[in-house]
Amino acid sequence: MKTSVFFITVLLNALSAGFFFAWSVSVILGTKKVGDLTYLETMQSINKEILNPVFFIVFFGSLITLILNAALQNNNKLMFWLLLTSAIIYLIGTFGVTAFGNVPLNNELDALDIKALNINELKSFRDYYESNWNQYHNIRTLSNMISFILLLISIFIQKLF
Repeated sequence: MKTSVFFITVLLNALSAGFFFAWSVSVILGTKKVGDLTYLETMQSINKEILNPVFFIVFFGSLITLILNAALQNNNKLMFWLLLTSAIIYLIGTFGVTAFGNVPLNNELDALDIKALNINELKSFRDYYESNWNQYHNIRTLSNMISFILLLISIFIQKLF
């Protein structure tokens, strides 16, 4: 069971880190080049579509399997600490920042009737939303990458011992 759980953990965390990284180097760059109304409409649409089973499996599964793997490391203290640290970084930096940073901003955007805003209001809200959302996104991306790197290090440690 340990091997299959570990494989699933690596797969889910690779997908999660890759998703956030790909978003940073594609979606964010692309949306910077569109007008305010288009940006806000696009983000409203994306925020609705991201709430799907595949995303939830990857996002929540990464955390759950990291914790499970740490708990399964009863013979190797170094592996335990690497996996626990990876799980804590993911919990706070990826999951926590998303839940308490990005999601509240998404909820604000969802509640906004963007068609009723004038040009100055659109620009003002976009500036507020985009700058804060991207800062939170950068934190969760970096956290997810660090978490994944610790997971990879644990693979090498496992091979050594």
